Amino acid sequence: MDEELRLIKTAMPQTYESIQRKAALLGNGVYSMVRRGVMGRPNCFWAMEGGRVVGTPFADSHPVAAVVAQSLVQFGSAHVCIIAEPVKAEG
Repeated sequence: MDEELRLIKTAMPQTYESIQRKAALLGNGVYSMVRRGVMGRPNCFWAMEGGRVVGTPFADSHPVAAVVAQSLVQFGSAHVCIIAEPVKAEG
């Protein structure tokens, strides 16, 4: 996990910036979603930039999967960063 997080910070600047922007909007739970995706949990975080891929893909059944797939085919992309919204604690 540490190596992938280091890769994001050092070699994937647009991905790192996207993570920081999302955390500014939704709070530090975003970083937890990134760590979960990096550790192999699907539907939390996945990114590609400059030929590098980190995180775990979203399941085909997840609503974002079809949108991302269609967009990549239709428009192409040098940078994709998908982060699920952090789950808010109940109660």
